[in-house]
Amino acid sequence: MRIATYNVEWFASLFDDDNQLYDDGEWSSRYQVTRAQQTAALGLVFGALDADAVMVIEAPNHGRRQSTVAALKHFAAQFSLRAREAVMGFSNDTEQEIALLYDPDKLTARHTPQSAAGAPRFDQTLRIDLDVDATEDAVVFSKPPLELEVTTKTGFAFQVIGAHLKSKAPHGAKSEADVLRIAIANRRKQLAQAIWLRRRIDAHLAADRPVMVMGDLNDGPGLDEFESLFGRSSVEIVLGEGAAALFDPHAKQALSRRLGAAPTSARFWIAPEERYLQALLDYIMVSPQLCARDARWRIWHPMDDPACWQNVALRDALLAASDHFPVTLDVDL
Repeated sequence: MRIATYNVEWFASLFDDDNQLYDDGEWSSRYQVTRAQQTAALGLVFGALDADAVMVIEAPNHGRRQSTVAALKHFAAQFSLRAREAVMGFSNDTEQEIALLYDPDKLTARHTPQSAAGAPRFDQTLRIDLDVDATEDAVVFSKPPLELEVTTKTGFAFQVIGAHLKSKAPHGAKSEADVLRIAIANRRKQLAQAIWLRRRIDAHLAADRPVMVMGDLNDGPGLDEFESLFGRSSVEIVLGEGAAALFDPHAKQALSRRLGAAPTSARFWIAPEERYLQALLDYIMVSPQLCARDARWRIWHPMDDPACWQNVALRDALLAASDHFPVTLDVDL
């Protein structure tokens, strides 16, 4: 079975209020890419993935008129994708939803939000002391993680959590002091979200439920200078330690290689420096029960993956479709 996670930049901008694709020559929200070009590129990428399930990060908007599920089903029909059913959890106000697009002939997926002491439902509030001042802070997810119970047609059941953690970027900063203050505050909030997520993982593992955590964690080991201030990255917190640790080979490689080349899953243009920044932000982390089932990972990076590089149409589509690249897990389920 192939399971993927894919952050699709500005996916929402490709759909009208009736959940239909614009698919025209107007500019998309991606630089110098029309809506028709981005739509076609996404169709090619999703078709090449041919996944049984795709966790779509920044999925189309859900609101008073728009429907994430309807938009994704329309997209799947447009490109005759096997993954043609969709499920989402709690909607949010960012126009960046989290949803699973899946093949109903291979599996079922059901939204199953959990709640426990110290780890409330993801659409609620976690109270935690972020700055060691003996005062609890209120932490929320702007994009509540999607909790699913997935069951394959062979009867194997496991828990899936799709996550999009808070960005650490100091948006709105007007001075160097603002940059420092906002960046530290954002990292604190992101770490709190990671702790919240890890508590949920621990609850599933304690109940002997296999767990898969996937999506854009907006973090990776060694990505910024504030990591040393807090001791650990959000990735390390979510992965955990010891017998209860989750596994992702790309995260492991990055954690063990602070210097030198490491895997990357996203590519951003840094205008002031006139260059691209590449980072590992997208993960599929699995518990030992899933890892033991001949699990094989791949980042569909247009320059780093030889098969993607050699397929010119796919390479160009990956670059036009999003600033993130898909990550897949092939596993015997």
